[in-house]
Amino acid sequence: MSGVRFPFVAILGLLAVLLAGSPVRAETPVLSDDQKAAIQKLVHDYLIEHPDVVVEALTVAQNDERRKALQDSHAALFDDAQAPAIGNLKGDVTVVEFFDYACPYCKSVAEAIRTLLKEDGNVRLVLKEFPVLGQGSVLASRAALASREQGKYQEFHNALIATRGQFNEGVVLEVARSVGLDIDRLKADMAKPEIVTAIKANHELADTLNIGGTPAFVVGDQIYPGALDLAALKRAVAQARKD
Repeated sequence: MSGVRFPFVAILGLLAVLLAGSPVRAETPVLSDDQKAAIQKLVHDYLIEHPDVVVEALTVAQNDERRKALQDSHAALFDDAQAPAIGNLKGDVTVVEFFDYACPYCKSVAEAIRTLLKEDGNVRLVLKEFPVLGQGSVLASRAALASREQGKYQEFHNALIATRGQFNEGVVLEVARSVGLDIDRLKADMAKPEIVTAIKANHELADTLNIGGTPAFVVGDQIYPGALDLAALKRAVAQARKD
């Protein structure tokens, strides 16, 4: 952070020099126009010569903003009763995944997630249905959330993730039959307003956290966009435990 602080130290030094011979009077500005112009030129020239300072300052600001958003969204992320959770429900680390059943990258990380839960018995996984790839994705997410009424969410979730190709009503219902779901009951549950509300809430939460694609993970106080392999997931969990 020394690069970010330096220009401000320089400005303060310049101010001290400029003001040394200019006693402050209530009826006159502290700085003359020439003094203001000199300071503005100093800042301008320094930033032109050191653009990395701007990048560093913006990164710090973005990280602070993201950290605050995570703090404000803690309950919605980790304590949402509408979001299915699997693994050790009393685990010491919670991994939140925003995903879309039609997303090939979400499908590619599924095995790494299963392995993580198998090898680390203290991880809780919260699944945020976040359909962003069209109506087929929305249909699959509505059906998945509705399957909780029959106690088959995890089986149905895994089967949908493993399904290749486009989703439509026929495909989704065929996958539902394959895991033993009552189709008539599933259709009725899919029509319940709380299903639509849950998906809408996930989209609003993603917007708050600046998550625009899938998959995306939240572990501890960090957001990890993109497909993570098993090693990266383990590092994220280890970091959360350390923090």
